[in-house]
Amino acid sequence: MGKDEHKKKSKNRMAQTPKNQLRAQDVEFSQSMADQEDLEAQARAREADRRAQNQKR
Repeated sequence: MGKDEHKKKSKNRMAQTPKNQLRAQDVEFSQSMADQEDLEAQARAREADRRAQNQKR
């Protein structure tokens, strides 16, 4: 097994972002206009971040 065996050029392309997901929009969030679902989603996100941080330690 020589060095050249590891340098094969693959025809498989790396995964790319689908074209339909390239049009990202920045949306401004206003806490004063948040409804109950928004507040619950924020709480779930905070808990998920906390669990992720605890898992890294």
